[in-house]
Amino acid sequence: MNSEPSSTSSNAWNRPGGYAEVLRVSWPLIISMGSFTMMQFADRMFLAWYNTVSIQAALPAGILSFTLICGFMALAGYSNSFVAQYFGAGDKTGCSRSTAQGVWMSVVSWPMMLALMPVGRWILRVSGHAPEVLAEEMIYFNVLMVGSVAVPLGSAVSGFFTGKGDTKTNMYANLAGNVVNVVLDYAMIFGRWGFPEMGIRGAAWATVVAGFVGPAIMFAIYFGRKMNAEFQTRSTFRFDGKLFARMIRFGLPSAGHLFLDVSSFSLFVLLTGRLGSVALSSSNIALAINNVAFMPLLGISIAASILVGQYQGRGDSETAEKAGWTCLKIGWMYMAVVGLTFVLFPRWYFELFSSRGSGSFPLNEVLSVGRVLLGMMAAWGLLDTINLIVSGALKGAGDTRFVMYYSVVMAWGVWITGELVILLVLKLGIVAAWVWLMVYVILMAVGFIWRYRSGRWKSIELIDRETPVQPPRGGAEAMIVVE
Repeated sequence: MNSEPSSTSSNAWNRPGGYAEVLRVSWPLIISMGSFTMMQFADRMFLAWYNTVSIQAALPAGILSFTLICGFMALAGYSNSFVAQYFGAGDKTGCSRSTAQGVWMSVVSWPMMLALMPVGRWILRVSGHAPEVLAEEMIYFNVLMVGSVAVPLGSAVSGFFTGKGDTKTNMYANLAGNVVNVVLDYAMIFGRWGFPEMGIRGAAWATVVAGFVGPAIMFAIYFGRKMNAEFQTRSTFRFDGKLFARMIRFGLPSAGHLFLDVSSFSLFVLLTGRLGSVALSSSNIALAINNVAFMPLLGISIAASILVGQYQGRGDSETAEKAGWTCLKIGWMYMAVVGLTFVLFPRWYFELFSSRGSGSFPLNEVLSVGRVLLGMMAAWGLLDTINLIVSGALKGAGDTRFVMYYSVVMAWGVWITGELVILLVLKLGIVAAWVWLMVYVILMAVGFIWRYRSGRWKSIELIDRETPVQPPRGGAEAMIVVE
């Protein structure tokens, strides 16, 4: 794929942008995202054990709440790319100033997210879902939106650590939060260890409470003595209008891309809810299983963004490009293994969701559809790996406008338009809807590969390389010019 010169396997492993460096940065992120996957998997599994209505309601309501939150999360979290490039350029106070702006964006975003709650409730009401499913969706959605501020806050502060290459702190903090979530899920859904039985409401509150655990741990470290001594995290924790505006300039396309991408997926999930309980259960469980593949790949995508950003900050575009290709190769190897399990063990995956309580879904009927869906996920997985990792590399370089524009055209101009025809006009069913989803994934992969190979992203200047740094309070004034 890449026209790099041949080298020995040892050099390929240890060179800058090679496998050793990528794995060093990415393995904590993979574990972090993998633990998040297991947490979500457990959440869906417990709800499926509780009753079939809850599992039908959780994914549509959950993805809708994330749709309304994700743009703010991406905007606050784009501080990660600024931190990576400032760190690569040797400007440590630039790292902390960027993080501070991400945190302020998070705080400002909370009232906006709460104001979107009536919009979300209206979308659920007009989606045409069964009344008992709608009632559960409303409960889940409302609780998640109340605690929504934890999502952009976590994205902003984790961006500081990952941006400078410290992915282990992010891993430990997220592991702690996800363990708390799983424990509270079980306790609050079924009423264990003194908690009342709350069903889907308990699952939502467990997610909200646990959502603050990871950010709290990272903030404690961020403002601690060691980080403050090296990065001046306390004295730089204030609003910086110039940097704030620059982050919005580059971050808005990234936020717009994620919002429009997730909203198109959310609409797809809501549309499948009109096809009946078997189709909805099959699709929702298959998508929950797909998170086993998706979330660790997202960790590799973040690693691609970090490494491309750091090398671009150093002015080394050649190594930045190599790092992106290396991340993609590792992602392919991972996805090949996971996709194989989708093909070989579909029944095992679906049996995990077989209800232990009343209202169990018909396993054989759901599996007959789900087996086909898992097969398609295995087939498109390698292409979707391109979409996640290469788009992450492009965003790390600051090429957010292309990522947004291309994604919007493909998602809304091609995918969703086709799904509306398939599901509402032709009424072809869930398998046809997923086939069109696979076509969309292929088209996305072709566009991202073309853009990355073109190298146009190498000329983008993300950071201001002559940035006046505000002096610490009580200290002498200083001016640092990044070389």
